[in-house]
Amino acid sequence: MAEAESRRPAAPGEDVKPFTPEKTKEIVMSLQQPAVFCNMVGDWPALHWNAKYLSAVLDGKTIQFRLGLKTMGLVPQFETRCSYVKATLEEFLAWSCGQPCLSGPFSCYEFSKYWAYADYKYIARIFEDKPEFFQDIRWSDFGFPGRSGKESTLWIGSEGANTPCHLDSYGCNLVLQVQGRKRWHLFPPGDTSFLYPTRIPYEESSVFSKVNITNPDLKRFPKFRNTTAHVVTLSPGQVLLVPRHWWHYVESIDPITISINSWIELDADHEARVEEAITRMLVCAIKSAENPSDGDPWLNPTEVEATSHEINLQYLNKAVLAYFKWQKASESEQPCSSSSDAEQRTTASGKRRKREVGCEPEGCRLLTHEFGFSTFKAENPQKMPFGPHLIQVLPQSQETSSVGAVAVESDGRDLPHENEGGHFGKLHCTRTQLVMSNDCETPAHQMDSDGSPNASQTALSTNDLLDCLVNPHVINLVARLLLERTGV
Repeated sequence: MAEAESRRPAAPGEDVKPFTPEKTKEIVMSLQQPAVFCNMVGDWPALHWNAKYLSAVLDGKTIQFRLGLKTMGLVPQFETRCSYVKATLEEFLAWSCGQPCLSGPFSCYEFSKYWAYADYKYIARIFEDKPEFFQDIRWSDFGFPGRSGKESTLWIGSEGANTPCHLDSYGCNLVLQVQGRKRWHLFPPGDTSFLYPTRIPYEESSVFSKVNITNPDLKRFPKFRNTTAHVVTLSPGQVLLVPRHWWHYVESIDPITISINSWIELDADHEARVEEAITRMLVCAIKSAENPSDGDPWLNPTEVEATSHEINLQYLNKAVLAYFKWQKASESEQPCSSSSDAEQRTTASGKRRKREVGCEPEGCRLLTHEFGFSTFKAENPQKMPFGPHLIQVLPQSQETSSVGAVAVESDGRDLPHENEGGHFGKLHCTRTQLVMSNDCETPAHQMDSDGSPNASQTALSTNDLLDCLVNPHVINLVARLLLERTGV
């Protein structure tokens, strides 16, 4: 009963938030580990946005759903490997209830075998004819005045719907759970080399992991054993902070889940845009030169087309110009500010900038451990007001590491106490030796007896080259050199 009461939207004047907007923003901008805010959104009208309510409000409007198999092998189920249909929420609800669909968009997809996900849906676009709904989402309570549903994204999924493990290149992320529960598997920036980053499929602002973290291929990706997973089950009414550069795999664990998120821009995004422009230029140039008959679906469905070299060069020049313009303005405003402070200031724009890759801006070491992919000095936990209203997402120990579930514990009102799912903790699998250099591996069966690559069996692909060429560590270094050269 107490749990139900804590999730009930409060009457006007009844809701008292545990943190002021100023304090909440301070937490969001300084905390460098994931955490869950509780009891912060009790009076938000958006908490009423369950699937039935949205179905009635949208009144037959079709949206695109991504469909994937509930059973998967060792390869991540990237968006290029999924099917897509356009359907109404009413049709989605009927299908997700297990009702036989003899016709309609879901008729070819048996509910017991597939999940469906309407992901990355811009609320500004979905509700373009109903702008009054933007105010149902009040990020001003988190210290970002003026930010509402217009700067937010909607996610609607069935049980099993998931987002492949990836890193967001831009900003930090605030995620409100509205209906059902989602399980988040988060990995710190320092785990980047253990997650085998790739830019194929290519999507600006997304660095994907080649590892299916729910069923890791440890023969091919043995360094995954070294990752430190932070797993949390997010329940309705809770808001998850995903700090900058944290990897995440997200899965719906209830029949219907609905989430709303907003990416908060950071000053460090200026350098990240330069890195993304370099990456786009290289990926498009090299992949466009391949024979189209090869049939490699290298462009993520979220990307409309492979842009030309001329357009990509313009993009790079604009990103570099914007970086120096920001740097000049930043120096004039706060000439003595530290790199850490500069990183964490938000920009004024509310436009979504999803992903962020890179290292600290001016003033930090050029490279940190393993080519310096961005790492952060964790905020002293003693300085953070952790408790029933702000709950740390703690790392799992090697003994209890579980892809299934570890829910954070609170005062019992907002977060369920769970421990379900399959463990892969010690992973006593037979390990095939790999020879690696900067995340580019040569399988053991392609080795001669002396340990050198077998020329007759080694067939490097374009993607193998790109995994090294546009590795986040390498791109960060190239961006630094380019900015240094341009700034002279």
